[in-house]
Amino acid sequence: MRIFLSFALFFALSLSANSAELGDDGLHKPAWFATTFKDITEDLETAADEGKRLAIIFEQRGCIYCRRLHEKVLSDAKVAGYIEENFMVVQYNLYGDEEVTDLDGEVLSEKQAARKWRILFTPTVLFMPESKANEKDAGSVAVATLPGAFGKGTTQHMFEWVRSKGYEGEESFQRYHARRLQEEPNPDMD
Repeated sequence: MRIFLSFALFFALSLSANSAELGDDGLHKPAWFATTFKDITEDLETAADEGKRLAIIFEQRGCIYCRRLHEKVLSDAKVAGYIEENFMVVQYNLYGDEEVTDLDGEVLSEKQAARKWRILFTPTVLFMPESKANEKDAGSVAVATLPGAFGKGTTQHMFEWVRSKGYEGEESFQRYHARRLQEEPNPDMD
């Protein structure tokens, strides 16, 4: 019985260590997500100053797919390490009221930004261009979108593809992903 209880305690602690804590808003809060004033122009500049790209992730309280993303994908040291090293990730609440300043200068709430940028479900990651190129809104200038909770491999490959500016080249993300799976077959990386 004592061995069973020790194993159960170890298992419970290891699960909690791999998942991000929930904030007061009910969203998972990895320590490496950036906390900003949600001014996208400023966030682009900050990311560039750090040698990173800006990614905006929309989530919502109680989202089972968001939980899956945090517990199964972003808890993986390889995936999280790559993203943290190369991207500044800013979290938005699909139904949130925090103020956002869009690239076109419009000030709106997170939920208004979600509607404006056509975010329909969570999690959704918008990958921003390297710099502010025009006065369009963030939803219009996003270079790629990751709509939904995919596995480790798909998620890692999307972040790699964006970082290497794959969206500018001939190789679509689907072909890039298929090639990467061929190069490094790994059952954990789907």
